[in-house]
Amino acid sequence: MSKNHQQMEIGVDSFVAATVDATGRAVDPARHLSELLESITLADEVGLDVFGIGEHHRREFLDSAPTVILAAAAARTRRIRLTSAVTVLSAVDPVRVFQEFATLDLLSNGRAEIVAGRGSFIEAFPLFGLEFEDYDSLFAEKLDLLLKIREQTHVHWSGKHRAELTGQGVYPPTTTKPAAGFARCRRYAGFFYSRRHARAAANGRHHRRRTAPFSAADRPLPARLVCALDILRISSRLASIL
Repeated sequence: MSKNHQQMEIGVDSFVAATVDATGRAVDPARHLSELLESITLADEVGLDVFGIGEHHRREFLDSAPTVILAAAAARTRRIRLTSAVTVLSAVDPVRVFQEFATLDLLSNGRAEIVAGRGSFIEAFPLFGLEFEDYDSLFAEKLDLLLKIREQTHVHWSGKHRAELTGQGVYPPTTTKPAAGFARCRRYAGFFYSRRHARAAANGRHHRRRTAPFSAADRPLPARLVCALDILRISSRLASIL
């Protein structure tokens, strides 16, 4: 493939929205998560490249602990990459994020990826005792720390919003398999159309563009995605993951 062209990859992101059945009754959360894992397994079987799980802290979503869902999926799949979509980095400790995804990377044999973002809702700020006025500085600082941890096992770092690190080790290590997304330090800045798009590119990070947060449970897919997604409906079963 020419260096001027990049291979297109196709995958699915899920916000694990709480859904209702044909009678209008809420689907049992345990059943919903079980069906989600079946969908991820199917996505792996039919050859999709990646499956992402969002992160929300709201009643209408079941994805407040995405790494737990992805770890369950890792045990059921063989090839598909497993990613956050997105990790709300502003509201979490980068050390813990790295540890969780490094563990996922080991469980999945090198298929873990992180999409680091700010999220499209703000409920995580009061939930975790953060000030919305620190929206920009929290993300910038925590992204800086996450990238340092990615490069070094023993980290020296200081900032405004977290206790400094003075050479402590951050474990476990990630897989060193050459094809592994996490070991390659494949990182993305997740965003919606805004100045953050330019900021992500200026910092040399890959980025995944989104037009708006959406869930198939409550609104139609963006029109320009419909044709591409139709191609993915390899069987009637595949439609269950869209």
